[in-house]
This record gives sequence, C-alpha cells and structure tokens, in this order.
Amino acid sequence: VKSEGPKLVPFFKATCVYFVLWLPTSSPSWFSALIKCLPIFCLWVFLLAHGINFLVSRRSASRILAGLIFSAVGDAFLIWQEQGYFIHGLLMFAITHILYSSAFGMKPLDLKAGLLMGLVSSSCYAFLYSYLSGPFTYLVAVYIALIGFMGWRAVAGLQLCNDLWTWTKLSACIGAMLFIVSDLTVALNKFCFPVPYSRFIIMATYYAAQMLIALSAVESRDEEDFRKRS
Repeated sequence: VKSEGPKLVPFFKATCVYFVLWLPTSSPSWFSALIKCLPIFCLWVFLLAHGINFLVSRRSASRILAGLIFSAVGDAFLIWQEQGYFIHGLLMFAITHILYSSAFGMKPLDLKAGLLMGLVSSSCYAFLYSYLSGPFTYLVAVYIALIGFMGWRAVAGLQLCNDLWTWTKLSACIGAMLFIVSDLTVALNKFCFPVPYSRFIIMATYYAAQMLIALSAVESRDEEDFRKRS
C-alpha cells in the first residue's frame, strides 16, 4: 500500500470525477468519452511509472498495459453504442480479454477451475440466448468464451489450497471476477431487461476490476517467492 498507493491517487481522483459529473449517456460527446476513459488513462500512467525497463522485462505487465489501451478504445466506442458502435466496443474488449489471459499465463493449468468457469460461462450464455438475435447470437457466445477463459486463467493462478499465492495473484483473481460481473450486467441491461442502477454497477465494478488487474502486474518480492515455491 505504501509503495503503490500514491501512484494510484490520480486513478481514484479521475474515478471520482466520472461519478461526480455523471454525464448523461443520452448525449454522447468527446468530452464524455474523455471523462469515461480518464481513469483508464491513469492506469496507463500507473504502469508506466514503474519504468520502461519494467514493462520490457515483464511481458505480463506489457500485455496488461496493451489490454488497458484497448479497453480505453472500447470505452470510447461504447459512448456511441446507440449510434451503432456497440460491436466495435465489444471487439476491443474481446482483444483486451485475450491480452489479459496471455498475461496471466497457462501455468498452473488447474482444470477444475477451468471446468467451473466453463459451467458458469455456459449457464450465462444459455440464459442470454433466448434474448439474442442476428449477429449477437454468436458474437456474445465468443465474447463470453473469451472472458470466461480470462477468468479461468486468473483463478488458476491463485492456488489458495496449495498456499502458493501472492497479493498480486489475488488482485488478478478478484479483478477478473469483477470484470465478469460488470460485463454480465451490461448484457442483462442491453439484451434482457433494465437492471436497477445498472450504470453505477457496471462502472464501479469495471473501474475496480481494471485497477486490480493493473495492480497484478506490479513486481514484488511476493511474486519472486511464489516462483521459487512453484
């Protein structure tokens, strides 16, 4: 907290600005896109503050930074989703989940976690299926598969039962779960039925998820111990 907390102050301030201004979604503009993306920009700065050498030497950190860049582009597209840019935003976030999955890695494999995430993802899609039509029938299926895979890789890295975990691994896991909650709320609100306080739920869980995933990229002695023990 002492070492990383101050670097996150701009992110918290930018998040507060978003919720305080609470710009209407009915009148999209470049200003509203900037305000929405500003917390993600601050997470770019958070990672860059650790130095270029840090990003170059740690591929997971550079991939998370790339994921944050695609996320910001996706956020901008979603500002104009009613003008036909929802699919563009969906594509940007799909790339984000691929990058995050790559950052989390494939070791340990943990097939039990994979099976659990597969069941959760399949259940979500089965529920949404009757509400989908046209290209969304398969686009949503692919997207759910990608975010479910990302969640699997985040959960698999935790290894709570084997006592082989670090706070960065826990951060990645919680962040991935919050991202799933955020996107599921988006899907329910867009395709199924109005979700009360949907915008607040979506953005609060989304910003928290991105912050925690960015934190998971931070180098620490805990991670060095994790690699030695595993």
